[in-house]
Amino acid sequence: MTTLIIGATGGIGAATARALAARGETVLLSGRDEAKLSALAGELGAWSRAADVGFESHVKALLDAAAEQAGTLDTLVYAAGAALPGPLAGADPAQVRQVWNANYFGALWTLKHGLGRLGAGGRVYLLGARPELVTARGFSQYAASKAALAALVSVTRLEARGAGLTLVLPPAVDTGLWTQVGRVPRGALAPEEVARAIVEDRAGAGETELRVQG
Repeated sequence: MTTLIIGATGGIGAATARALAARGETVLLSGRDEAKLSALAGELGAWSRAADVGFESHVKALLDAAAEQAGTLDTLVYAAGAALPGPLAGADPAQVRQVWNANYFGALWTLKHGLGRLGAGGRVYLLGARPELVTARGFSQYAASKAALAALVSVTRLEARGAGLTLVLPPAVDTGLWTQVGRVPRGALAPEEVARAIVEDRAGAGETELRVQG
C-alpha cells in the first residue's frame, strides 16, 4: 500500500506517516517546512517533496511527482491545517488567506488533482473539525474554513468514481496548532491516537465520517 501524506510535518501527519511506515507500507511525504520534512523523510527512509498547498500548481506538481515515483496511489491523507485565532474585527488579510489555503483550498486542489491518481478502492482522508468544538471566540476563520471543507467533501463524494472520501473529526488534539492559541485543552488526544484511528479505518470498510473518540 502506498500513501501520500500532505501536511506530513504537522503532529497528525507525522504520526500517521510513522504508523504506516511501522507496518512496512510505502509513505510519500509533503509539507511546507523543508527542514522538518527532510528530517522525517530521513527517519522513515521515505520520498518527500515540499509544497505550498495554497498554490494549485504546487499541489498538481506534487501529485504528478508522487505518481511518477510510486505509480498508482492507494491512499491520500490531507493533514495540512492552520488556525491563527483572533477577533474578526482585527482579521489580517494575509492570515485569513493562510488559514483558508491550509484548511480549504489545499484540500480542494488535492481532490481535484488527486482523485484520478488513486487506484481501485482508493481512499482520501481529510482532517476536519467538529463544529461544536470550534464555535468559539477568535475562531471565525478556522470554523468557517473547516465548515467549507465538510461541504466540499460531501459534494465531491457524489462526483468521485471508485474512491472513498473520509472526513476525520477528532476532538482537540495536542499538536502545534494549539501553540497559536496559547494552551492545550485538558484531555486533548495525542496525534498518535488519531493516526491509529485512520490506519484502522483504512483497514476496514472506510467510514464517510471518522469521529475519533477520546
